[in-house]
Amino acid sequence: MAELEIQNQNLMPKLIDYLSSLLQRVAEANDINGRFQPQKISVFHGLSRPNISIQNYLERIFKYANCSPCCFVVAYVYLDRFTQCQPSLPINSFNIHRLLITSVMIAAKFMDDMYYNNAYYAKVGGISITEMNFLEVDFLFGLGFHLNVTPTTFQTYCAYLQKEMLMQSPPMNFEDSSLFMGRSPKLQYICFNEDESSSQQQQQLVV
Repeated sequence: MAELEIQNQNLMPKLIDYLSSLLQRVAEANDINGRFQPQKISVFHGLSRPNISIQNYLERIFKYANCSPCCFVVAYVYLDRFTQCQPSLPINSFNIHRLLITSVMIAAKFMDDMYYNNAYYAKVGGISITEMNFLEVDFLFGLGFHLNVTPTTFQTYCAYLQKEMLMQSPPMNFEDSSLFMGRSPKLQYICFNEDESSSQQQQQLVV
């Protein structure tokens, strides 16, 4: 249960739907915040909002990337870490698509024994291979090359996702999430200590 049973392919469409819905809310909120607070432009920003929705884009990645299901949870962890490390680069409608394809690709490289090369992911993401290479490097430096996801961290994210999907709860208030610009560096929905060297592991769902 704690591992979200992500090997169950019947659960994946629901996971993709929930993640896309969450990221859509984050992007829309930061779009509004961006009108009042300056946002740094990065290589992930497009000149305009992509025509494809976040859900359709994530479904496209799931369909063609052929990576293991756990990669989408790990990509989710990476996105949260990225926003913590780069608070001036909040997720919004102009950068979420490039952040998604990059985070999933890096997660696949880190987690899977076999994975497609950058040229293939560029085609899946609808960008050039040159841009895909730049995005990968920028994302890795943005993370500080912090790619390892401990079992405790993975299970914490999975437990939250499973709980929310099974309960089908109404949208939560994400105003305190690190995914939002100018907010706390902790997740509003999960707070935990990723340092497994600590004798005391802290896992807490924030309400």
